[in-house]
Formats: sequence, structure tokens, C-alpha cells
Amino acid sequence: MSQYRRVWCPGGTYFFTHALRQRHHSDLLVRYIDQLRAAVRTVRAEHPFRIHGWVVLPDHLHCVIELPDGDADFDLRWRLIKLIFSRDLPLQEKRFALNHTRRERGVWQRRYWEHLIRDEADLRAHLDYLHFNPVKHGLVERVVDWPYSTFHREVCKGVYPADWGGGSNPAAVVYDD
Repeated sequence: MSQYRRVWCPGGTYFFTHALRQRHHSDLLVRYIDQLRAAVRTVRAEHPFRIHGWVVLPDHLHCVIELPDGDADFDLRWRLIKLIFSRDLPLQEKRFALNHTRRERGVWQRRYWEHLIRDEADLRAHLDYLHFNPVKHGLVERVVDWPYSTFHREVCKGVYPADWGGGSNPAAVVYDD
């Protein structure tokens, strides 16, 4: 099995992608959005982090978070968020023998994508990417129409105009997953 090398940077800002194990035809994350939000709140209370941006789609999520100075343990935070969220779901997913052996629910893919943000331009690009993702996936025609995103918070703060990423907006940068 491949050994993934992660970059552990105390106080670092990271972009993450986490996906459900059974992505196709699943709306689990938006159907149980309140449980996901509660899991994030619970973990943040014990293991703080700053949310720069977040979007939850039906079968995966993207976010940019910043860890406290001296703390590089993003893996603990994600393990707890996934555990708490999964524990609060009704038992309905397909479970494999390995899930039973490891006493896991099998809701999430085991691996995830993380990227250490290098500078302000990198941060902006990743925030644009995650906020535009619902449009990219054909869930809405305009970014503002997707309810499970920090885009609305950023509009209120004046970071984005409300019409950013709508329809044919050339300022919206589209990236491939």
C-alpha cells in the first residue's frame, strides 16, 4: 500500500477534501447537515481551528482551515469530526468485513486530500475553488444559491460580491477535481 506523506506545519493553513465512501447517488452530507455542523462545533470546542472557507456538497466537502500556533494535528480533528458525524447517523450504509474488524461505520473514504496553503494567492485560489464547487458540479447555477457554504458569510464581510460566480461570471475560476 502507498505511504502518503503529509506536511505537518504548526499553525498552518490547509485546504482539505473529504469524500463519502459511496459517493455516487448519495446526499448524506446535506441530508444530515445539522449533525455535520454539530460534529465540527464539538471538535472545535476541544481542538480549536479557524475556518477560512467551507462548502458541503451531497457527497463530499472542501474547506480551508487554520490551526493554532504550535499545533499541526489536523488528522486528530478530522478523525474526530468523522467519528462524531458517523456515530450520529442511522445505520444504513453498506459495511464491509474490514469495517466490522476495525469497528468503523464505513461512511467516509479512508484517505483524504490535504494541501498546505503557501501564500495569499494560494489561499484565494482555494477559497474561490471551494465556493464555486456547487456550480461546477451542476448543483446550482449561481454560487449564492448553494446554502451549505461560507460564501454567504464572505459576502456579508464584503470579500465577495453576491453575484460572484453566477452563470457566466468570468471572474469565477473553474478547476478540475
